[in-house]
Amino acid sequence: MQLLSLNIGRPRPNPWKGIGLTGIDKRPVDGPVAVTAPGPKGTGAVGLAGDRVYDVKHHGGADQAVYAYAREDLDSWAPELGRPLADGCFGENLTTAALDVNGALIGERWRIGPDVVLEVSCPRIPCGTFQGWLERAGWIKEFTRAALPGAYLRVIEPGEIRAGDRIEIVHRPDHQVTVAVSFRALTTAPELLPGLLVADALPAEDLEQIRGRVARQRPGR
Repeated sequence: MQLLSLNIGRPRPNPWKGIGLTGIDKRPVDGPVAVTAPGPKGTGAVGLAGDRVYDVKHHGGADQAVYAYAREDLDSWAPELGRPLADGCFGENLTTAALDVNGALIGERWRIGPDVVLEVSCPRIPCGTFQGWLERAGWIKEFTRAALPGAYLRVIEPGEIRAGDRIEIVHRPDHQVTVAVSFRALTTAPELLPGLLVADALPAEDLEQIRGRVARQRPGR
């Protein structure tokens, strides 16, 4: 398992949402990049030095510090989209090889290189910026049906990483809630929501919303 590419965003205009800029245009970089915990959502800070988000209400912060997507999943999308997909083109910071990102458990921890430890926190939920960036009408629905969302990660141990670093799974929690299962529960399969409650590494705001939705699902409500 390897970090194939390390990608940093370039600010560009965002005509697809009511904000001025987007950081979805991620490009591979050479050399080491510092990884630190960015603090709470709302400032635009993320985990990688030189990167940031501009939709500060919905992105960034400790639970969305780093976004990972598997090279194998990008390759599976290329025929559907009718073009080769470069590393970073889904807005991911980490393009991985030989790592089942969507099969990762919520709360699973990865060591990347000698120092950095990241923890899987939640799936990516697609938005209008993502659809507009790919210039693909209906992309949000298409991406949601496929349930290959990629994973957001929080920073547990800071340090430096670079393309080519080895990735090692150093902790797997005692449940079966994967990134893909949590994505389906939050989008197309709400009957799966009760099963997410054992995954206490989900963001606190997500767990609060899940508990509310589960309560409303109970008979008599």
